[in-house]
Amino acid sequence: MRVPTVLRRPARLRPVPLLAVAVVLAAAVALAGWTADRHAGQRDQAVRQALATAPAAAKALFSYDYRTFDESVANGRDFATGAFAEEYAQTTAALKATATKQQAVVLAEVSATGVVSAEADRVELLLYLNQYRRNVTTAGEKVDQNRVVLTMVPVRGEWKVVKATAI
Repeated sequence: MRVPTVLRRPARLRPVPLLAVAVVLAAAVALAGWTADRHAGQRDQAVRQALATAPAAAKALFSYDYRTFDESVANGRDFATGAFAEEYAQTTAALKATATKQQAVVLAEVSATGVVSAEADRVELLLYLNQYRRNVTTAGEKVDQNRVVLTMVPVRGEWKVVKATAI
């Protein structure tokens, strides 16, 4: 005779499998937390390094003196990489004749920086950049207030500019 299901005893839960599942879940949560913390630490380190390099990079890239133009460009090139380095070389080559003719001196200074986005291998920074310029056609010194987003990446342990966008 078959016992109706209503009268059957409930199955006992086994503590060992439940404990094993709980341990695996706890380990997964701990691993996820450790991974997230490690990623955040790497991102924060990248931001600190990029922020430390950005003012010198911007000054080198956006400053020049007609008397030492080639040296100014070489200094800027040290902070550029990838396609941006090629673009920088082309732009400055085209600028040299005009800078010499106008006896132009441009000094760039960063007044403020902010982080737009950051990953461990790529940081975008917003720079408030003032360019103090003088040449034979202007009386005294003029100031251009610019905003530039620099995208920086690590290259052999140094942060380099891979893209510069004026906004």
